[in-house]
Amino acid sequence: MTADDLSVPAAELIIVGHFDRTPGYVTRRPAGSPSWLVMWTQAGAGLVEQGGASFTAGPGDLVVLASGAAQHYRVAPGAERWRFWWAHFQPRPSWPGWLAPYARAAGCHLVAGVPIALHERLDRAFRRALRDARWLPPADPARRDGTEPAGARHAGPARAGSTAGAGAGSPVGVAGPMAGRSAGDPAIAEVGAALGEAGPVAGWSVGDPAVVRVGAALGDPGGPAGRGAAKGAEEAKTLHGAETPGEAEMERDASGAVAGSAAARELVLGAVEEVLVLATASARHPGDGDSGAGSGDGRGGDPRVRRALALIAAEPGAPHSVASLARAVALSPSRFAHLFTSETGAPPMRAVRQARIRHAARLLEATDMDVGQVATASGFVSPFHFSRAFRQEYGVPPRAYRRTRQEADRAGS
Repeated sequence: MTADDLSVPAAELIIVGHFDRTPGYVTRRPAGSPSWLVMWTQAGAGLVEQGGASFTAGPGDLVVLASGAAQHYRVAPGAERWRFWWAHFQPRPSWPGWLAPYARAAGCHLVAGVPIALHERLDRAFRRALRDARWLPPADPARRDGTEPAGARHAGPARAGSTAGAGAGSPVGVAGPMAGRSAGDPAIAEVGAALGEAGPVAGWSVGDPAVVRVGAALGDPGGPAGRGAAKGAEEAKTLHGAETPGEAEMERDASGAVAGSAAARELVLGAVEEVLVLATASARHPGDGDSGAGSGDGRGGDPRVRRALALIAAEPGAPHSVASLARAVALSPSRFAHLFTSETGAPPMRAVRQARIRHAARLLEATDMDVGQVATASGFVSPFHFSRAFRQEYGVPPRAYRRTRQEADRAGS
C-alpha cells in the first residue's frame, strides 16, 4: 500500500459491509452522501426515502442511491428485521444508464424483483467484494523460474475474518484438543499436511473450513469455538448464500471494510458491477406486466417473446426448437409459435436460423476457425447446410465472405 492509497478523498472511498438490523435502526443523511450507495436486501424489509421517493425494499430488491440527495432509510414498519448487503462507491460511466429505467426519483433507483435464481450469485458477489476490500498482494511472490519460495509451504493463507499479522506460533483459538495449540504445533502441521493444507494454520480464523477440518481430525468435532459442528453448519445454511461457517460469520459482521489500495478498489468495483449488470438485466421493468419475466432490454411487446429472443441471441448454436423455446416461456408449442410469429413477423425457427448465420458471420470475421468449425459452433448440422444457408443470407459463400472482410479491414488500416 502506498501513501497515495491512504489519501483517497471521502467521496471516492469504497466501503462494503453487511447489516442485520432490527426495528429501531435508522440512518438519516440530510445533506446526502458524497458517494453512491447500493443495498441488496436478503431478508426482512427496509423503508427507503430519497429525492421525494418513498418505497419498501424486500428480499430480491436492489436499491441504488446517488450522491447529493437527502437520505433516510430504516427497518420498514411491521418488519422484524432488515438484513442487507451494502456498498459505498463511485459509479463507472456506464452504470447510470443501466439504472435509468429503474429510477423512482432523481438519483433514487429501485431494481425490484431480481429473479430468485440470481439471489445466490448476488450474495456471492457481495461476499467477494468484502474479501477483496481487504485484498493485498502476496508478500512473497513465486520466483520467476516457477519454484516455490522458501517458507511458502509454512505460511498459512490469510482467510476472511483472520487477524492481520498473525504468524507462526499464533494461537489457533478453537476448543477441544486444539485449544491452546499454536500454529506451529507439529500435530497441527502434520494433520494439516495430511488434509492437503499448504502449511500450518497461522492466520486462519476460527470459522475457516480448514480449521474445522483440522479440528475434526484432532478429535475436535466442534470446529469454531463454543459451537458444535451441527449447530455451526445449520447456522451457515440459514444465512442466504452462506455456504461455510466462515461465510456465515462474514454475514454476521456489521462493520464495513474500506478498500485500502487501488487494486482492492478495482476488485470491489468489479463485484459491484457484476451485481448491477445481473440485477438490471434480469429484474422487472416498472412498466412490465406480470405475464412473464422482463428481458431487461427495454423493448415493448410480449415479455415471453422477448425472453425467447434473448435465449436465441445468447446461445444461437444451442439445439433450439419450437418445443424447447415454448417450454422456456411456459407456453404450449402451438401457442408459442402463434404468439412469436404475430409479434415478430417471422416463425421461431426462422429467427433461430438468422441468429445462427449472424453468429457465424462474426466468427468468420474475428477468428481463424475453419468453415466446418464455424458451422458446428453456430449450430448447423453440416458444413454443406451451413454454406447453403449462409449464401442465401449474404449472397456469397463463407470463405468468400471472410476474404472480402479481411481485404476491407486491410484497406481501412
